This record gives sequence, structure tokens and C-alpha cells, in this order.
Amino acid sequence: MLFKNAHVFPVETDPFVGDVRVTGKKITGIGVDLQPEQGEEVVDCTGFRLYPGMVEAHCHLGMEESSIRSEGDDVNEMSDPLTPQVRGIDGCYPRDESVANARKAGVTCVAAGPGSANVVGGTFVCYKTFGDCIDDMAIVENVAMKAAFGENPKRVYQDSKIKTRMNIAALLRNLLFKTREYMEKKAAGNDVPFNIQYEAMIPVLEKKMPLKCHAHRSDDILTVIRIAKEFDLDVTLDHVTDGAVIVDQIKKSGYPCIVGPSLTHKSKYELQSKSFKTPKVIHDAGILFSITTDSPVVPQEYLPLCAALAHKEGLPEPACIEAITLSPAKILKIDDRVGSIRIGKDADLILCSASLLDPQNEIKAVFIDGQKVA
Repeated sequence: MLFKNAHVFPVETDPFVGDVRVTGKKITGIGVDLQPEQGEEVVDCTGFRLYPGMVEAHCHLGMEESSIRSEGDDVNEMSDPLTPQVRGIDGCYPRDESVANARKAGVTCVAAGPGSANVVGGTFVCYKTFGDCIDDMAIVENVAMKAAFGENPKRVYQDSKIKTRMNIAALLRNLLFKTREYMEKKAAGNDVPFNIQYEAMIPVLEKKMPLKCHAHRSDDILTVIRIAKEFDLDVTLDHVTDGAVIVDQIKKSGYPCIVGPSLTHKSKYELQSKSFKTPKVIHDAGILFSITTDSPVVPQEYLPLCAALAHKEGLPEPACIEAITLSPAKILKIDDRVGSIRIGKDADLILCSASLLDPQNEIKAVFIDGQKVA
């Protein structure tokens, strides 16, 4: 398939008017005046824009189904504050209409998993938004381990196991200590009883999987950084509502940020500083960041609208586009496959009538792995 005469936005390089070739599931050619091969389908893109498929680094798409209550809600396993053993792939329903809505809007890849009720909530799955079988759609089955700080765990477990932020940190530290001890005993050849929680946490201690940390307020963000340094962990700072307040500390930590959701009411105290100005502050500090809807908090299809509102508050347009394409792919460590238009990458593409940031933009076609899916 050859996309001809498109206004191409590769993201990693400057936009240009030209052509993109797709062979099978991959992008195999980029340039100007590429000639059709024998029997090749040609798509005339004159007057249209071609973007890479959008990527969402933090959501619960497929975990909380539309038009249904508890029967379709698999976001939080609220039986215990520590549930690292649960996996998002086991609770994701890709046939829900919210996944189709995301796909039609050009969101072609997401990381979805358990919510923020638990101190440790389980693993996220990274998947393409087309298909009926989540196993076939998955890019990475266990892309990150969810952790949460602040008001959510306090509220959910206030009558049982958590009264303060101090105990949230203590519960996480204890799990990390116990996992490290378990690993050391196994390495020494000791006969250690199998523990599914510790087994689930081993990739986190080995830095093969980041700890995906829900943290809105500045004190919670700093607690994440403190614990991550203590145990030498890879983490992502998710939500970072107070990011502008402690941007220097975040920059020094070296950890990436997933900013948002900002298109919502300030529904709790720790959201007091919520603003679409935060992405610009994070960007100006040179911190790797992406923009999130936290779907279904904000419907997944409004990811480009969230980027547009950040643009309105001063974030440059190229940075806005990158924050919903390449940057989330980098944060998820899948940028070798998605997030930009480059030879060798997956052919996840969006054909548009205008800028992704234009609310009047019409999505003319969406392609995932070289197949037209919308």
C-alpha cells in the first residue's frame, strides 16, 4: 500500500509533503515521488494529513465497560491493598464499545490495567485497539506494575488497613523488602515456598518492569521518588497534578511523567492544582512526559482534545503531538514499534482532514498493522 501526496507528520523528523509505503504490517518506505510497485494499492492523500497512531500510556480501557455497573467493572481488586499478582490482561474486555471508539478516533495503542485503589494493584497490559482476542492484541502482556499513593488507598482501606500516607509507604516498602529477601533465598539455592505476590514483584526489583505510580500531590510524588531511589527502581510518575510545584525535583529524579487527566472536575483535595498549564511546565524543564485521559475518567477518544487544551495553555504544537504519540511510546519502551512514522515501525497510521489538535478534524481512515480498521 502506498500513501501518496500526504502531508506527513513523522514526529521524529519535520513534516513534509510526500509518500509512505506499507508492506504487510510495517512501514517500508518514506519519501517524495515514490513510484507504485506492480499491483500495489495506492491511496491518494492529497489535501490530507498522515499521522502515526496515537498512544495512551495510562488508562483502564476495556477494564471498565460501558453502560454497565459492577458486572463489567474489573478495574480494582479491592480485597487487599497489595495485589501485585493480578494482571490487567485477565480483566480486559476488548469488545467493549469504548475500545472501538478509541480506535475510530485514532488511538491505536494503549497501556491499560488496574486502578488506583490499592498500594500495589497489579500489572498493565499494552495492546493495540483492534481485535477480539486480547492475547493477539497485546504488545507487552505485563508492561508495568501499578502502585498508588495518596487519597485513593487511604479512602478505600480507611476502615481496615490504612489510616495514613505513612502506612501506604510502609506497606510498599515491606513488599519490596520481602520480595528482595525471597529473591536472595532463591538465588542461594534455598528451598523457598512459592509466593505468587513476590514472583509478580521480581521484575520490578530487577528493573525489567517499571512501577507505575499514581501520585497527584507533591508529597506523594516525592515519596515515590524516595522509595524508588531506596530500592533502585524504574518508575513512572502518573498524574503529577502538582508537577509544576516540584518540577526541579522531578527533573533531578530522571523519571518520566504521565500528566492528567485534566479534563475533569476537581473531585478531591489532591486535585486542587489540576491545570492544562502543567504539561508546558514539565516540557520546559526537559522532562519526558505524555498526556493521559486516564480513560474512562475522560473518554479515550478525547486524547487529542486534551493535547489541544494543553496547546491552548502554551505547549507548542509539535510537543503536543509528541505527547500523544512518540513520548508515551518511549515511556512504555515500545517506541521501536509505535509512536512515529519511520521505516521498520508498525504501520499504525491516521489519515486526517486537519491537525490532530483541531476539534473540527475528521478522521478519514485508521490503519493498525497495515490494515484499515476504521
